[in-house]
Amino acid sequence: MEDLDLEQQEPFPVDRNGRRIGDGADRPDGDPPPGCCERFHLSVSKWMLPEDHREKYLERANCFPPPIFIILISIAELAVFIYYAVWKPQKQWVTLDEGIWKSPLTYKPEARQEAWRFISYMFVHAGVQHIVGNLLMQLLVGIPLELVHKGFEVGMVYTSGVLAGSLCSSIFDPLSALVGASGGVYALLGGYFMNAVVNFREMIPLLGVFRIAAIVIFVATDFGFAFYRRFLSEDAGLKVSFVAHFGGIVAGMTVGYVFFSAYNQKLLKDPRFWLCIVGYLLFLIFAVVFNIVLSPAP
Repeated sequence: MEDLDLEQQEPFPVDRNGRRIGDGADRPDGDPPPGCCERFHLSVSKWMLPEDHREKYLERANCFPPPIFIILISIAELAVFIYYAVWKPQKQWVTLDEGIWKSPLTYKPEARQEAWRFISYMFVHAGVQHIVGNLLMQLLVGIPLELVHKGFEVGMVYTSGVLAGSLCSSIFDPLSALVGASGGVYALLGGYFMNAVVNFREMIPLLGVFRIAAIVIFVATDFGFAFYRRFLSEDAGLKVSFVAHFGGIVAGMTVGYVFFSAYNQKLLKDPRFWLCIVGYLLFLIFAVVFNIVLSPAP
């Protein structure tokens, strides 16, 4: 029988206690089966990471602390929506009532000198379908991402998408208002999408096809609703820009891709990180100058 070189064998994924995670038939007698947390992290690793990073993730994965950023930002967005829904009930999902337009959080072109609105607009939503879609997608994608990459990375990508969305809207659709967290959601989707495409073969091809198809279907549907609200809706009042979707997904496919592809690596030593930082700062400077000097908005 040919001798096996153990050093050349593929390592088995193990949990944080050093136990191999696999089928029950492969477990030594007396070794307890993996718990719910271990099985959950094994699934997360298959969905979020290429094969060569899964073992490292499984070695140190645990359910504490929980993905606090995505949970807190989702609770805050839901709380703001409930506040305006109770104070000024909305009649239908495409109707933006007066209470929302008077909110100090909504981005409005005539109030763009109030700089916080370029970020705070993400807390205000147009209706039930609007917030349910955003919350569902950011929880489904954001929680696994934060388990793998932690809150700082996910928070940076999310915030960069929100800011890029409002700045793009102020440049390319300068007379339109803006509400919703779509910029942040699309940033998470863009970063995840790029990783699924680049690491397609290493992230289980069948699941890769499903992931990419699901993202494309969601984006196409959401863009369709946003386009309808902007150009085809006959409701009176300010029109809501859909350009934030583009800004968010571009931020995700650049900044998000760098953050999410650098698992277990030092970002400061990655030249792609500095390239994205410089590019984002140049875009930010241009957007500020445009809004001060060139914008046709009042």
